[in-house]
Amino acid sequence: MTTAGGTGLTLLQEAATALGSSEAALRLILSIFIGYPLALFERCCLFGKEAQFTYLFHIVTGLLLSYFNFGYQIYHFLLCVVLQFLILRLMGRTITAVLTSFSFQMIYLLGGYYYTATDEYDIKWTMPHCVLTLRMIGLAFDYYDGGKVQATLSQEQQQCALPSVPSFLQVAGFSYFYGGFLVGPQFSLRSYQKLAEGIMTDVEGQRPNSLMPAAKRLSLGLFYLTVFAILSPYLPDSYFLTDEFLAQPFWYRCVYITVWGKIMLCKYLTCWLVTEGVCILTGLGYSGKNADGRPRWDACANVKVWLFETTPLFTGTIASFNINTNAWVARNVFKRLRFLGNKTISQAAALLFLAVWHGLHSGYLMCFALEFLIVVVEKQVIDLVRESPLLTSLTSVPALKLPLYVVQQSIHWLCMGYPLVPFCLFTWDKWLRVYLSVYFIGHVLFLSLLFALPLLRKVLVPRKERLKKAE
Repeated sequence: MTTAGGTGLTLLQEAATALGSSEAALRLILSIFIGYPLALFERCCLFGKEAQFTYLFHIVTGLLLSYFNFGYQIYHFLLCVVLQFLILRLMGRTITAVLTSFSFQMIYLLGGYYYTATDEYDIKWTMPHCVLTLRMIGLAFDYYDGGKVQATLSQEQQQCALPSVPSFLQVAGFSYFYGGFLVGPQFSLRSYQKLAEGIMTDVEGQRPNSLMPAAKRLSLGLFYLTVFAILSPYLPDSYFLTDEFLAQPFWYRCVYITVWGKIMLCKYLTCWLVTEGVCILTGLGYSGKNADGRPRWDACANVKVWLFETTPLFTGTIASFNINTNAWVARNVFKRLRFLGNKTISQAAALLFLAVWHGLHSGYLMCFALEFLIVVVEKQVIDLVRESPLLTSLTSVPALKLPLYVVQQSIHWLCMGYPLVPFCLFTWDKWLRVYLSVYFIGHVLFLSLLFALPLLRKVLVPRKERLKKAE
């Protein structure tokens, strides 16, 4: 479609230019918001009908959305879905099927990263494919768990385990569901089956009362979208690589990293909150009722907004951010490495998996290595404050609570922005230049603490407490 002026630009290209965005980004955000009218149609016309109609609806709409965004490259998704279904059918509930699924899906994803890699952040078919990769690997694990004695499984595994082999319609609908295909969230096939069967509702046999909960998440998503649209043009990633940035004072460079990191995360919050609203609207977000008998709609929550905005802890941010992906990694990587007998090694392996899953750039490895370092140090600091009578008494003084919170929150957000620099700049020559400009402040701070904390512990923690901890 060309414009009336004959410029050869499509309406989408013109709209993207007017908004200061790329056409691919505009297509993505439109596709996410289209989930709301699709969910309303599903509620009105498909609830209570045969599950096959829901599966077909999700397959058709998912294929159309994927073609709208990526054109003929949708064959990548189709190929991996079909082959995953054949693996389940032909290999059954075996560890061979799990290993084959894991190897094939990850190799295909990494191959996609390799052949499409650039030095910039591009919206291309590998973006939804990384979501699909986890979904397919998780499907293999859940089918495998369905063949075990249920008493040997954790409660979480029991909820996700598949009692029988899924049909192709179920696998394809699960893969292409418009509420989670492009940017997540992750959910199990068992939950998806319950959605199609009309079970995911707070009133049995009736449509879920999810209109207001969905509207609240949509409103939050629009708020973060507005913040990002207004402020991000003033905080571009490219500014890091300019001579002007290097000429700024040291304190300015640190503050820029801190504020930039905070605003940059808004684009992720926007996508997750908007898609969570879609999932809630369909009923997939239903997670039972609380102690007061009120329905909960957080099954597809990828961010806990209040905790994310108020926690002064790095671990608190991790617990409130990208929740479903982190839960998937915890269930299918971290906990399944229990046989190693070392929690730290399992945690490091899980973070390494996350780094590789994100892409092949060195920036991802640096980002998650820093995350691992910060988490380890923060845990030791928390233990030190709790076990030291002096530090415990100081942090309990009412007059010091607010100043300590402000200081802790400032350090916390610097520590959030600092690892995000390589995450967003990708290549080592770019992120190394930024780290050199701030004298590797994050590395110096946390590596120094890593070696200093054991010495401080000997000084500040009574000997009997140290002995008790060692037992």
